[in-house]
Amino acid sequence: MKLIKPKFWDKKKTFLSIFLFPITIIFFIIVNLRKILIRKRKFKIPIVCIGNLYIGGTGKTPLAVDLANELFKRGKHPVIIRKFYKQHYDEHKILKNKYKDIILNKSRIEAINEAIENKYDSVILDDGFQDYKIKKDLNIICFNQAQKIGNGMMIPSGPLRETLSALKDAHIIIINGKVDKDFEKKILERNENLKIFYSSYQPLNIEKLKNKKLIAIAGIGNPINFFNLLEKNGLMIQKKIIFPDHYKFKKKEILKVVN
Repeated sequence: MKLIKPKFWDKKKTFLSIFLFPITIIFFIIVNLRKILIRKRKFKIPIVCIGNLYIGGTGKTPLAVDLANELFKRGKHPVIIRKFYKQHYDEHKILKNKYKDIILNKSRIEAINEAIENKYDSVILDDGFQDYKIKKDLNIICFNQAQKIGNGMMIPSGPLRETLSALKDAHIIIINGKVDKDFEKKILERNENLKIFYSSYQPLNIEKLKNKKLIAIAGIGNPINFFNLLEKNGLMIQKKIIFPDHYKFKKKEILKVVN
């Protein structure tokens, strides 16, 4: 999905979120009907799903890569499965550079069957919490502490794919950012058995960028998080440029930025 996230998604109820609410109700009904009507398939291989409720920008893919590498170090042979979207070619390329065993397929079920045929001993789904056709053995849900659940509403009124009630099917929560006890309490009200952990991003090459005037360019789900990371590490950002998530740059746009 190529989008620039609407600003009202992270604000309390606004005119736009209320105006779009009838569509949100329809979306809510469709999601819950699918949960009821779709039959889950159980596979003979362990399936770990790394998903989210807040659409985009919660750190699923880096976590999938870290988990796969950690399992590999421990003698396992995991494969990362990601649904193929033509417009996500950028993320697919980065993912393949970070971990060698990747299966991309328009059908996650076909990809899991391919993993079984190729003798992998475990599957990590990079996204797929909302794929109700698959029975997962472990659901890890990612949040970013800066956005949490935004305005708390489902799309299009807000940024959520599902309401917090979906956490009843989760096992582990990873929050990228600072410890937030109030948010933890809200999460645990939905599922008291959840295990909550925190993560943070640590830039590896930050020193060579210090004491320079910089232009920061972002084409990701939550660009503000990228800008905040740079400024938190003492970089001098003169201008911030935002492109849509998964944006395919045109040559003239790249040249304009360079100039």
